[in-house]
Amino acid sequence: MTTTLSPYLNFRGNAREAMEFYREVLGGELYISTFKQFGASADPSEDDLVMHADLHGAGGLHLLASDAPPRIEMQPGTNFALSLVGDSEPELRATFERLSAGGAVAMPLAAAAWGAVFGMCTDRFGVRWMVNIDPRGAPGQ
Repeated sequence: MTTTLSPYLNFRGNAREAMEFYREVLGGELYISTFKQFGASADPSEDDLVMHADLHGAGGLHLLASDAPPRIEMQPGTNFALSLVGDSEPELRATFERLSAGGAVAMPLAAAAWGAVFGMCTDRFGVRWMVNIDPRGAPGQ
């Protein structure tokens, strides 16, 4: 059982440009999926927005990002979260419950379009968390 902790950045329409820049600076392999690829567009203007970008670099570097569509509020300084990705559902469900205690659940843990169980919460200190439980294992394993 493995769990990784990675920063997850949110952008307003320029996630692809930012992640390509980080790839140039940090090196590694970059994987990008759009809202259209996941069938998650609320309207055609969101089709080409980045739903998930994943940069894997040398030495275990792992940076994640997405575009926040206009319908989702985003403010500079709050455009990031910490992402836990792992394969142990009992462990990560318990972690999610502990993180959200005294905080707020933005999205309860539930089946996601990409085949994992996913949820989002803010802890009692105001830190945003994303939990992705995937029995196939964490990326880069």
